Amino acid sequence: MSYRASGLTQAKWCEIHDVKVHQLKYWLKRLEGSNATPNPSTKWASVVMTDPSIHEDDSIQVKIGEFSIEVKQGFHPSLFADVVKVLKTLC
Repeated sequence: MSYRASGLTQAKWCEIHDVKVHQLKYWLKRLEGSNATPNPSTKWASVVMTDPSIHEDDSIQVKIGEFSIEVKQGFHPSLFADVVKVLKTLC
């Protein structure tokens, strides 16, 4: 495990790797009790949880004159505002 080889305190290693100290302690205890040889290629991975009520294919359609714009989740608001301004001048 890279923590042991790092020479850092648990708190500092966790800060650098964005891991909570209690998570590190949990895994250290599990590894000690399992007689498992740590795999040097094992890496910590970040996991991003998304709101399950939001669907990526959710969108709204905005009509300005003869133009239609589909706006999907995660759009850039200032870019959308600029596009709307331009379309208003054309209509």
